[in-house]
Amino acid sequence: MRDAVAPEPLPLWPFTGREDELRLVRRSSAGARRGLVVTGPPGRGKTRLVTEAVRGTDCARIAGIPQAHRMPFAAFAPLLPESVTLHRAVRLLSGVRTLLVDDAHLLDDSSAALVHQLAVRSDTRLLIVVTDGAPVPAAVSRLWTGELLPRLPLGPLPREETARLVTVGAGRAPEPLTVNRLHRLAGGDLRLLRELLGALRGHEDLTPVPGTDEWAWQGPVPLTPAVREHTAHLLTRTDPGERETLDRLAFAEPLPVELDGPTGPEHPMDPAGRPAGPAPLDLAALERLEDDGLVHVDGRGAVRLAHPLHGPVLRAAAGGLRARRLARAPEEYGPALDDEAAALTALIGQADVRTVPAPVGDWLVAEGVPVPAGYAALRARYARLRGEVREAAAWAREGLRTTASARSGPAGAEAGAGAGAGAEAGAGVGAAAEARAELALAEAQSPALASVRRPAHAPHDPYDAVRLGAPERAAGRLTGVFAAHADALTHADGPALDRAAGELERRGFLLFSAEAYAQAAAAHRDPAAARTARTRAVALARRCQGARPPALAALALGELTARQQQIVTLAATGLSNRQIAERLTLSIRTVGNHLYSAYTRLGASDRTTLPRLTDPRPTDPRPAEFQEKQPA
Repeated sequence: MRDAVAPEPLPLWPFTGREDELRLVRRSSAGARRGLVVTGPPGRGKTRLVTEAVRGTDCARIAGIPQAHRMPFAAFAPLLPESVTLHRAVRLLSGVRTLLVDDAHLLDDSSAALVHQLAVRSDTRLLIVVTDGAPVPAAVSRLWTGELLPRLPLGPLPREETARLVTVGAGRAPEPLTVNRLHRLAGGDLRLLRELLGALRGHEDLTPVPGTDEWAWQGPVPLTPAVREHTAHLLTRTDPGERETLDRLAFAEPLPVELDGPTGPEHPMDPAGRPAGPAPLDLAALERLEDDGLVHVDGRGAVRLAHPLHGPVLRAAAGGLRARRLARAPEEYGPALDDEAAALTALIGQADVRTVPAPVGDWLVAEGVPVPAGYAALRARYARLRGEVREAAAWAREGLRTTASARSGPAGAEAGAGAGAGAEAGAGVGAAAEARAELALAEAQSPALASVRRPAHAPHDPYDAVRLGAPERAAGRLTGVFAAHADALTHADGPALDRAAGELERRGFLLFSAEAYAQAAAAHRDPAAARTARTRAVALARRCQGARPPALAALALGELTARQQQIVTLAATGLSNRQIAERLTLSIRTVGNHLYSAYTRLGASDRTTLPRLTDPRPTDPRPAEFQEKQPA
């Protein structure tokens, strides 16, 4: 069992990723509007959102108090005299312009009634914060069920904003698979994310990624107090059958369910009276765990733990002997990885990459278990198709790391002596080549990646010609949405390009969709339609981890202000901030602020990537047969 030491204090996190919600909250307390109720699970950032919304305004603030239900008007003690009636309290507070009520689910009945009466009878604008899943006084819940105030359910932060918070907390950027892991484990709970990051700072499980300035986390989850609190309902299960079932799933999910299997901890025996393979899962325990929302059974009869945090916590909490009994050897995960690879391949064939049904590969890599190079190359391809170019590069590096370990380790040296070793070696070489090709393709599309290495012979894909503005080269070679995109581009049909881009986005091809919208912006004759397509292209491109193929480079520069374009152009020529400041008669700090904003809009990491973004003739990543021949 691994307990974490007290986490180091983290710097204050920036307010990020809630710009739309922030505007909505501010509008709700302006003009003739009466306010808003913000709801969400614990740790979602509700209080931070409303605090930012009222910053600098004349706003009174109260908060619900735990275990104060029998104290009349306990929450309003800072604003009201010691003894007051409900009617007088309404009159006393009628002059308050805006009232923020935090943790309204903890209000005593008198305070809840007062809040309801203020919503009905006064001109006070109310911003109410309520935690999902907690018992709420009826007078508070009636605020939105009775349509007195609109309700804003607060969703989890996008992965991109999680990455920004983690970068601020750690002081440097994490690699994409680490971001995915932290985002997945936290499940939208920013307090848990902060706790995890604090426990990881300076830990030996954090390693630099070769060739980049990023760091990676591979290893067990630290059992911090916050992690234990979040999983107390899991770790405190006392029924032996339930705990055994949970631990078996933690080390070997997914597991099949045998509906005619035992309803207790029985073990099948062979004719000699010895255990015959692993015991089937205890159906009675499974049913209880499913009722409590701790496990999930899919349509194929495979059972998994219900939350991404549960498996890592159970593995980290298991004693050494229990872990040795339950853990599989790396090669025993082969069938599960084969199933995931088949599912991913099928989705690619169906041109639908919205989901990533591959939890086993995710947690194996997260805890440092090597995965086959062929599997890693497929994950890299899948991520690249989704527009996740940095993640694609990370998966490709995992495949190359596995190949390098196999060659240098003793198992790799012995493999040549076994039967069929030649075929296995050939397959390994082919998988490594696929991983290298995927790494090159991912790096070619992102100026922020460490090196820009393009394959000498990129895979022959006719859709690349469409993406690069030469649809005639793909005539008759595409189907479905890709053929629709090619046809719309051939005819310079802006509305048809919009439709193709929308369908690509719906299917999960975010980078392809951004490129199609960029082409639509150029094809539209209606300026308003062109602006809409351009805005959509830029918004989607920002979700593609810094990808900047040629179709988007010009759009990215167009997003900058005139001053930012001027400064970026000078920085791309190699001038320092001081030199730019002297030339433009600005302060060095102003130049730095403009560059920082430009990096965010361009998806660039630093000034070394600017020349590629500002070059009007970007390097063509197409295979030779797609490139235009230049006259001698």
